[in-house]
Amino acid sequence: MLDGKRVLVVGGTSGLGLRVAQAVAEAGATPIVASRNKENIDRALGTLPDRATGAPVDLTDPESVARLITFAGPIDHLVYTAGEPLRLTMLAELTPEVARSFWETRYFGALSVVRAAIGAGAIRDGGSVVLTGGNAGQRPAPGWALGASICGALDALTRQLALELAPVRVNLVAPGVTRSPLWAAMAPSDERAMYDGLAAKLPVGRVGETSDVARAYVYAMEQSMATGTSILVDGGAVLV
Repeated sequence: MLDGKRVLVVGGTSGLGLRVAQAVAEAGATPIVASRNKENIDRALGTLPDRATGAPVDLTDPESVARLITFAGPIDHLVYTAGEPLRLTMLAELTPEVARSFWETRYFGALSVVRAAIGAGAIRDGGSVVLTGGNAGQRPAPGWALGASICGALDALTRQLALELAPVRVNLVAPGVTRSPLWAAMAPSDERAMYDGLAAKLPVGRVGETSDVARAYVYAMEQSMATGTSILVDGGAVLV
């Protein structure tokens, strides 16, 4: 159902975003990838079909966001996966500056791109928006104040936008801990220990891969009756 569609993936040059771009390409769509770094865009395009395109964007600059929408449009689906590497921050280190920097890309960046796309009429009839949250809003842990707060906010925003932007559908994919570059800020040994410890607890017996989660984005785009929905892809982590 994505054959011939155009899909803008903001944050689509690495990790989960790149895997989403690859998944929509495999489904017949034309991916348009965007991120801050042109080198990363060029590298990503090297893994995608020739029909794929990409452009840089500064998510803190409304004019840059507007240029991206003009470059990409018209589109059928907008996917937002952009985000800085995750880090656990305990309350003692959680200064307003740290909090604001984390929200800048993950929340305000998403809001800016959606607002620009809707304002420009860039999303064609039958199209959708797919945002990215996480399971931390439902199952927080010590050090997850930022992550849990943003996940909760994006979940609520998704439901509100589904009403305000109808008939454009708005959904959210909420991954659990997934093996990806998002954890690059951790020491490699700590990252491995986190994956191994979590895998031993999960009902599915393993940590998710970006390919697992990418399928949920494709589903959200293809499922024409889904809107205001949060699709949890965490291997059962919220259950244990």
